[in-house]
Formats: sequence, structure tokens, C-alpha cells
Amino acid sequence: MKDNSKIISLSKISSKLKSLKNKKTVLVGGCFDIFHYGHLQFLKKAKESGDFLIVALESDEFIRKNKEREPIHNQKQRGYILSGFSFVDLIILLPYFSKEKSYFDLVKKIKPNIIAVTKGDPKIENKRKQAAMVSAKVKEVTPLIKNFSSTRIYKMYEAFFSD
Repeated sequence: MKDNSKIISLSKISSKLKSLKNKKTVLVGGCFDIFHYGHLQFLKKAKESGDFLIVALESDEFIRKNKEREPIHNQKQRGYILSGFSFVDLIILLPYFSKEKSYFDLVKKIKPNIIAVTKGDPKIENKRKQAAMVSAKVKEVTPLIKNFSSTRIYKMYEAFFSD
């Protein structure tokens, strides 16, 4: 996989942020493991909320612990897939965050103007607190599209290929 300037590690974020001073930044987070229609709609709508879309991409360990399964694509592959979309401007490869404080620290460092979420986001209260900390707004950019979930797709795949 060739190097891609849209994909950076968390340690490199400060140098990237300097060039974003006059841009309206939108931050989203997620796994994006089995990329589907719901992901596409969410990211496109998030980008429409600002000038520069930053994706905080969860680690493989996050998928193992929180989704209780192996990732289909590793984090670098998922980052590479996301980097192919013109509306995604930057992908941050997150290490595994075991504490909620790490997400607060990430938001403090990035200082986005908007944190974009899907309606019904289970972490909405934390995201509101994070946004308030940096004078940002939380914006619901898409409804939850029930039939499109990586977990649902994974379970269908698993059922199809199991004995």
C-alpha cells in the first residue's frame, strides 16, 4: 500500500492543524470497517457542514473489544479506503483509547468547529461535553439508516459462510 498524505498518526496531528486556521473543520469518528451506504451518506453530509473533514479512525483493538469481532480490514486498509473519497480531507489513525478522557484530549487538540454525528449516537452526551470544551457544535448530519450497519452485514456474512 503506497503512502498517502491524507493518513496520519495521532502524533503528527499538531503539524497538520497549523494549516487549518482559517477553515471550518468537521470531526467525525468511527471504525468504517465494512464500508457501506450509511457510511457514505454520513461522511458526505458531515463534509457539507464545513471546509475540512477529519476522520478519527478507531483501532483494530477497538473493534475487537467494542464490536467483539475481528476487523475485516485492518486500520491502515480502512484508512486507505477512506482516503479514496475526495470529501475526506484527513484520517487520523487512533491508538486504542481505553479511557473516555483520551477522546476529550483528542478534541482539545483538534479544536473542530463541528463534531458530526448520526441521529441516536450512543455517545452524544460525551460529544456535547467535548464540543462545549472547545466552543464547537454537535450536529446530527444523518438519521440512523437501520438496514446499513457493519455489524448487521458482518452477521449476515458470518451466517452465510458458517457450517
